[in-house]
Amino acid sequence: MGCDTFTPDINGAARFAERLSAGLVQRGHTVHVSAPNDRYALEKPRIEKVEGEDLVLHRLPSVRWPNHDWLRFVWPWRSKHYARKVLDTVRPDVVHIQSHIVIGRGLTREARKRGIPVIATNHTMAENILDFTRLPEWGNRIFVKLAWDDAKRTFDMASAVTTPTRKAADFLEQTIDISGVIPISCGIDMSQYTAEIGPREEKRIVFVGRLTSEKRVGDVLRAAARIPDAIVELVGDGDQRAALERHAEELGIRERVVFHGRTSDEDLRAALTRASVFAIASIAELQSIATMEAMASGLPIVAADAVALPHLVREGENGYLFPPEDVDVLTDRLNRVLDADAGEYERMQRASLELVAAHDITRTLDTFEALYRGEQIPA
Repeated sequence: MGCDTFTPDINGAARFAERLSAGLVQRGHTVHVSAPNDRYALEKPRIEKVEGEDLVLHRLPSVRWPNHDWLRFVWPWRSKHYARKVLDTVRPDVVHIQSHIVIGRGLTREARKRGIPVIATNHTMAENILDFTRLPEWGNRIFVKLAWDDAKRTFDMASAVTTPTRKAADFLEQTIDISGVIPISCGIDMSQYTAEIGPREEKRIVFVGRLTSEKRVGDVLRAAARIPDAIVELVGDGDQRAALERHAEELGIRERVVFHGRTSDEDLRAALTRASVFAIASIAELQSIATMEAMASGLPIVAADAVALPHLVREGENGYLFPPEDVDVLTDRLNRVLDADAGEYERMQRASLELVAAHDITRTLDTFEALYRGEQIPA
């Protein structure tokens, strides 16, 4: 498994790779993971317990991205060198990359030389990292073009290319002119989440995810400022946290906003269970594991009508969509959920549970195992 982000990093790609790897170990596979180290040092492969299972981690020397609060990366010109070392040591039956950027890029090229099949999963949009390039607008345009050109070269070498949703697959096919991208949900283990069916005594709006600009968490705060007595819980951290704390002060709701930062899985799940509604204003989700976690916790969802979020929200059934950046409509949709009578609220809760059942992790594992065996999966 080639991962440019992996535990202790917290983002969708890392969480998916961790759960997929652990699920494969449970099924009797031996899983090795290439991922950045927390310092510029190459260490011997070691066993790390991830999601309760033992994985073999190959931690590669990495440096911190200067414009990001935690992201680390391997020098691109060293990626093939480290890939050779890992592949010649492990001699895997299949390589599954979770990113085309650095580690996955090197593994793909070296695996191809050795005749090892590669499965590539795309979790990223090049546009997502423009806030961290610090380039002028013309520089960002060049950066995005080069990034997608490189992605195409990598994906063209793969036996199969997957992405979490049909919408994300369509986006990738149109952006880099490839075909046959297979949508496979990141999956979720619903047994890990607790849904308390019934109305809440408090109005609690929760968001889980990185506090970065593309998540547009400020929109959620502005909507909450218009809803008397609403409490906002933000689970996650990021480069925008300080700015969001100041924004909450300016809105006069700082005492009603809880910044949890990074939390344990137990605390995250507890925050979801006690919440009234999950709100996500993000404009760059290729699936959103956090939204699926909220659904598995029996929460109605209010989400931006952008990219893949409409795949998880059925208007009026398990929640509502709103036009991206439209705080007026976001406020209205939140009020519809928070002011719903007991019967209507419970109906939305149960709809979330029913809809997320289609994303059970068992199906995800079955599909990837079939790909690893070389079976054809309909795109």
